[in-house]
Amino acid sequence: MADTHNEHDHEHMNIPKYIGIFMILVVGTIATYFAATVDMDRFFPGANTLVALLIAFTKMTFVMLFFMHVYWSKRLIWLAAVGSFFWLAIMFAYTMQDYLTRGSGTFSG
Repeated sequence: MADTHNEHDHEHMNIPKYIGIFMILVVGTIATYFAATVDMDRFFPGANTLVALLIAFTKMTFVMLFFMHVYWSKRLIWLAAVGSFFWLAIMFAYTMQDYLTRGSGTFSG
């Protein structure tokens, strides 16, 4: 009989590891809620948004690495994952550049 073993036949994650990652995501969700209840604009404008995005980015990383099994994938999959993060950074940069250079929206002329 032919050996049909491939890299996905063995188990990368077991139930306790999945529960651990899930708990990290739950803690991240709770941290997002509490970060939204605190006014961080005294540090700089948009601090709440930055904190929420950092928490979301961390949660996205855990989902991508462990639930989508990128952690155990080939280098080409890693390249695609890193490329998606790079593209997301470009899109955030363009969005923030537009947002930060806008006026108050009132016409004073």
